[in-house]
Amino acid sequence: MAKPTYTFTAELWEWEAQAAWHFVSLPEAITDEIDELYGHTAAGFGSVKVKVTVGTSRWSTSIFPDSKRGTYVLPMKKAVRTAEGLAAGDPVEVELQIA
Repeated sequence: MAKPTYTFTAELWEWEAQAAWHFVSLPEAITDEIDELYGHTAAGFGSVKVKVTVGTSRWSTSIFPDSKRGTYVLPMKKAVRTAEGLAAGDPVEVELQIA
């Protein structure tokens, strides 16, 4: 059975810490569905492996649960932000598939 693909737009935000990590928060409805379907298969730190497309960039990574925000968060590495011309506060169109 093919795993679902999710498409959404969300704001790119920077983690408030010394390291310049950037993330996109998944919408609540998508988080709830992923948690229900794949939460039991989560790896370390509750991570779920995904394949992501943003613009012309494609990569494999994991999404992580963020209890503070009540959703999964998707890390956006610098190479992708640079290639796609993204900065904190920008809307990001994301296509995400469970790997």
